[in-house]
Amino acid sequence: MFRPMRSLISISKLTKNLPSVAHMSDKPVDFDYSYIEIPHYDVEKPQSLETRKARLLYQSRKRGMLENDLLLSTFAKKHLHSLNEEQTLMYDRLINTVSNDWDLFYWMVEKQPTPKEYDNEIMDMLKKHAKNEDKVSLRVPNLY
Repeated sequence: MFRPMRSLISISKLTKNLPSVAHMSDKPVDFDYSYIEIPHYDVEKPQSLETRKARLLYQSRKRGMLENDLLLSTFAKKHLHSLNEEQTLMYDRLINTVSNDWDLFYWMVEKQPTPKEYDNEIMDMLKKHAKNEDKVSLRVPNLY
């Protein structure tokens, strides 16, 4: 009846005296978790429009913060196929050079002003998409 709890207790006893990964070296390790940047992607890397759109479709779904994943993935599913090369590059720069997910979210929902370098037609489309004026239930699309 209480088998899972006993298992946890026995695992706890086994691992109690093991050093944590952060303390395995002689030097103490301090991590600043208050601001963690997303990995940078070289948006200027030459690639075909088809390849760029395929990558952006995936990256839109796996941005980081669930709220952004939902907004960006549904935006990409709805609009990415119709964007021209210049618009696709704008979208690429937006989701791959902004390192703070909260900034991006606040710009899309218009809680903070969008910086001039990101205030373009793609951001306008994202803001309109975030308003969800048709009150459509949004769901992160499946990856195919």
